[in-house]
Amino acid sequence: MSALKSKFWLDALIRRAESAFASAYVIRRGDEDAGAILVKVVSGPQLAHLYVPSRDDQGERIWTRRSETDEASLDAYCHKRAGQDPDIWIVEIDDRQGRHFLTEPVDIL
Repeated sequence: MSALKSKFWLDALIRRAESAFASAYVIRRGDEDAGAILVKVVSGPQLAHLYVPSRDDQGERIWTRRSETDEASLDAYCHKRAGQDPDIWIVEIDDRQGRHFLTEPVDIL
């Protein structure tokens, strides 16, 4: 089974968030076919979580939540990753409940 293209997957994520009355924005556009996607969830003033894709032992995509919650630190991390990977996407979801709308399991670092 082939993986979904990044843009298609991201469009679906945005629709899921918006259908639950959250706001979702593409902060940085990446490669439409195979760009990695970082998902930042903002749930309050200066409170955010960043979800980064990785692979489990079976090669399936899982999401890892970075431990820091300071929005400025997460933005700096995103900026650094974008400098290293020009194909990366960054999406921000604003949701007071802190929902990420990712269907895969999420691990916390």
